[in-house]
Amino acid sequence: MSALRFELPAALSATVPPEVRGVPRDGVRLLVADGQGLRHRAFHEIGEVLRPGDLLVVNTSATLPAAVDGTLDGRPVTVHLSTRRDDGTWLVEVRPPGRATGPLGGDLAGARVDLPGPAALHLGAPHGRLWQAAVTARGGAEEVMRRHGRPVSYAYVEGRWPLSAYQTAFARVPGSAEMPSAARPFTPELVTELVADGVAVAPVVLHCGVSSLEEGEGALPERYAVPPATARLVATTRAAGGRVVAVGTTVVRALETAAAGTGTVAPSAGWTDLVLGPDRPARVVDGLVTGWHAPGASHLSLLEAVVGPERVAAAYASALREGYLWHEFGDSALLLR
Repeated sequence: MSALRFELPAALSATVPPEVRGVPRDGVRLLVADGQGLRHRAFHEIGEVLRPGDLLVVNTSATLPAAVDGTLDGRPVTVHLSTRRDDGTWLVEVRPPGRATGPLGGDLAGARVDLPGPAALHLGAPHGRLWQAAVTARGGAEEVMRRHGRPVSYAYVEGRWPLSAYQTAFARVPGSAEMPSAARPFTPELVTELVADGVAVAPVVLHCGVSSLEEGEGALPERYAVPPATARLVATTRAAGGRVVAVGTTVVRALETAAAGTGTVAPSAGWTDLVLGPDRPARVVDGLVTGWHAPGASHLSLLEAVVGPERVAAAYASALREGYLWHEFGDSALLLR
């Protein structure tokens, strides 16, 4: 676990998409932390920090409308469909309705959650705060989400926003319960500018489950794929002295899962439960674009495994002083070794 501890004032939670605040996607703030110190930029100025020959690796997973309202023993609940398993069952979170701040308590094993459709979830064994669930529905859980779902949203977000607000410019492969939000500030125009300036872009896929909201709770296994072309681009970038910059912690997990001890990346696909930290530092990623993570989040250890605890601590202290906004609709950081 990260040693970084801080208090997040409620005023620093981004409660609505930046566009609603009058800020374009690529106009959010960007804190740059590297060997030159700390600088404050707008996100669309990221090309002034990246160099020709650098490689941005992006997550092409698209966000599902994974929140569905239902009833449990006649009580209203909201279900977050987190991860589809190989056997066709799902890992789900069951929460009270409205702006709940945590999951529904108690032993829910064997319970039935009725969903619109009609459809039902039959809850089985617990997995932390999640439950294994069999889905009974015409067309499966995907059809239930398509017809009746909405994006997963937490108590700090005011109002409900369309699925388009939770998609990134790179979204191609449906599968994430929550948006791979580090990529949200990128626009097609900004990507075009970066490529024209000599920055390469390569895809991976990692389908995000529900986030780790509880202190000390680690990441759950997530499905990923690193295609052969991306593995080759990583190798050629490193050989030429360029930097491999991951867009988000999801990309770091995918690349580092596919990385050997020598730092070479092989094409691979499957499930990853990799946790980076002091005992497993990053082998291939030189930096990352990231949002700001909540106190105690397991993602903080991952950041430290890439750029070191001192740089992460300095960046977070500066972000708190300067009033950066947190969470998926907030501001960004570019952390480099």
